Amino acid sequence: MGTHKKRQTTSRQRHAAAGAGKPARLSAGEWFERLVTLQARLRARNGCPWDLEQTHETLRTYLVEETYEVLDALETGDDAKFANEMGDLLLQIVFHSQIAAEEGRFTVADVIREVHEKMVRRHPHVFGEKRAKDAAEVLRNWEKIKAEERRSEEKNGADAAGAQKSLLDGVPRTLPATLEGLQLTKKAARVGFDWESDAGIFEKMREECAELRHALAKKKSAEVEEEIGDLFFAAVNLARFLKVDPEIALKKANAKFLRRFREMERLAIQKGRRFAEVSRAEKEGLWEAAKRGERESAKHHHLKRRVGRPDAGREAAEKR
Repeated sequence: MGTHKKRQTTSRQRHAAAGAGKPARLSAGEWFERLVTLQARLRARNGCPWDLEQTHETLRTYLVEETYEVLDALETGDDAKFANEMGDLLLQIVFHSQIAAEEGRFTVADVIREVHEKMVRRHPHVFGEKRAKDAAEVLRNWEKIKAEERRSEEKNGADAAGAQKSLLDGVPRTLPATLEGLQLTKKAARVGFDWESDAGIFEKMREECAELRHALAKKKSAEVEEEIGDLFFAAVNLARFLKVDPEIALKKANAKFLRRFREMERLAIQKGRRFAEVSRAEKEGLWEAAKRGERESAKHHHLKRRVGRPDAGREAAEKR
């Protein structure tokens, strides 16, 4: 099924299905219409059996996967890969919209209209009379407009009767935990509930570490879980305060660990050993060697880039 998904989203087959041997010089709107038509064809009676079986629920995993693949492509600096992965993400929006259209709920045109009207409504400093002096004021106005929209929805009976409303409403509970924590603390900060400096958050993390040690001493697993959660939440809050996306930061840390672990395994094999059989002390030594090798490689790469720059010779002459 995963192979099929990748096969159906290649640009070559999209062009072939649209009746073009080579990408035609069409506008974004024309290509979008072709994509919508293509997806409708895949869902038609004599279309693709796999596409016909899909529902909003079965496609949830792909929506998340494609989002992460876009982020991964962005990090590579490969524009072709970045564009390709964003196309796969766009296909998910078209796919969900096609299913909804078949059920008579809404169409992809409704999706586009909704976001277009929302963007105009939430940018009065661009499309209206209001002005914003900086990005912080834009965000404050954005939150006020969202709050007004929620009140309007409540008045029209869009929300469940009797449910208590909050300024933190609107953060999906289905988000990964780090992203959910980031969005919650962002919303709280925008209405003035925030730390004065990062020193306070560092102190909070030390406090949470102490509470975790205390829970460990009592050997109560439920309390340990709660305190680890509090420590993670404080770390997410610190990342947000320092203007770092914690999800992306953790993904990079994961990738770094993976690189270094694989290098440890390679170094062990180089010495004629299986990594699993190496002692703990030797593993630590291999870890340090992997770190040194990575730093030296990064330094060498940086120097090569500097030497290759047009102004590198002039800079070297100035230093002499």
